[in-house]
Parts: sequence; C-alpha cells; structure tokens
Amino acid sequence: ADYAALFATMQGKPVTVRLFDPPLHEFLPRTDDDVEDTSASLGLSVKALRARLQRLVEVNPMLGHRGCRLVITYPEILAMQIRALVAGVETAMDNQDMPVALEIMVPFVTSAREVAWVKSRILDHIGQAEIFQRGASFSVGAMVELPRACLRAGDIAKEVDFISFGTNDLTQTTYGISRDDAPAFLASYHRKNLYDVDPFVTIDRRGVGELIQMAIERGRAVNPHLKVGICGEHAGEPNSLRFFSTLNIDYVSCSPYRVPVARMVL
Repeated sequence: ADYAALFATMQGKPVTVRLFDPPLHEFLPRTDDDVEDTSASLGLSVKALRARLQRLVEVNPMLGHRGCRLVITYPEILAMQIRALVAGVETAMDNQDMPVALEIMVPFVTSAREVAWVKSRILDHIGQAEIFQRGASFSVGAMVELPRACLRAGDIAKEVDFISFGTNDLTQTTYGISRDDAPAFLASYHRKNLYDVDPFVTIDRRGVGELIQMAIERGRAVNPHLKVGICGEHAGEPNSLRFFSTLNIDYVSCSPYRVPVARMVL
C-alpha cells in the first residue's frame, strides 16, 4: 500500500527504491514481548529463538550483514520486497493513466558479481509480472558507497542502468572514521589544522571526490548511457554541490529541506 501511494503521488515520474539496507539486527525482535510474540508466530520456543538471535549479533553491524549481503544471504527478503513493489505498481496503474517508472537500487555492493546475482533474482520475479507488459518500466542500479565499488565501477556499470554514490558511507569507509563517533576528535583536528573541513559536512575533494570522479569515468567508459547520481548529506551542501556540478552527474538526491539549496547551486 505504501509503494502504491508513492507511485501514485509521483504521477509517472521515476521512483528509485533501494533494497532493504539496515543492518540485520534492526529487523529482529528486541523486547521480551516482541521475542515472545515472534516465537509464538513462528512456532518456536522462546529459548530457541533467543539462541538464534544471539548468533545473529554483530560487533560492527554498519560494516556487517547489511545491503546486498542481506538479500544474498536471505533471498526470501528480496522476494518479499519485489512482490510488494510489483503489487504497488499494479495498484497504482489500476488507478491512474500514467505508467510507473520503477528504479530498483542494490545497496552496499563491492563487486559486479554481487550486482549480477541480485539482478538475476530481480529479473526472475519481475519477468513474470504482467504489469510490465502494460507500460510499466523498471531498471536496476547500484549504490556505490564503498571504495572497492569505486575501483570496480567499470565492471559494475556493465550490469546496471544507473549508479548512485552514497557519500555518507563512502566518506566513512574511505577515512576509516565512524560518522557517529567523529565529533569526539574532529574538533581537535580542526584546531590543529589537520582537517580544513568536516568531511561529513563538505565532501573531501582530494580523497572521496577523486574516488567518485574515477568511478564515473570508469563506469561511463563501458556504459556511455549510465545515469549517475549523488545521495547523502553532501548532496545538499553548497560547496559539495559545486564540486559535483563539475562531474557531469545527472541528479542529486537530498533531504527535502535542502532541495531549494541544491537547485540554486546547480
């Protein structure tokens, strides 16, 4: 129902949907009541469910079982989301004249093989949907938010119609700094002139920016029609936007309140 409402609101404009990306533990029951309800619905004992939950605990979940890794390990999660998307497209098109343009984005990829594996499963599910014979369209893209994905952008571009740079995670993984923990020492770095700017506010042109530029060049070299976007907090920050405007990108995706700033700068 949420997808159907979203497609209807967009009135035929492309809608990019990222596959489920939160770390695995965010899907799991936490409170005693949730554990008891879940165990009852699954027909498991509370003890057995708690043991399973314990095995799924991660030390560093933001670099763990998330993104494309989640749907590769548990393809039923991918199947569930694709079924919901297809149903949303069908409902929206039953109630409006304009076709739906669905863009499915595979997050947190490191290789073309990951993208190809997920893409093939998406095609298996969507290829059977009659709605895409009635005018609805779909494309598959990748979220580039890890340094290795930037380095292998040429390979990844062969598998996708678009890429979107997730600058928040790309900055974290390039610097090896957790954005959540950075305030504890970034102020000291600024006072000692070790960093000119906060890299989580203004894009680091010489490091992160160079990776983005290189990835775009390598991707477009093998796929000239590759659509390129930028998403994350940097996509709404003026100095970062001025840098992105030199890279021949197609769009930026930012928080709603930053859209006017992005439009003025670009």
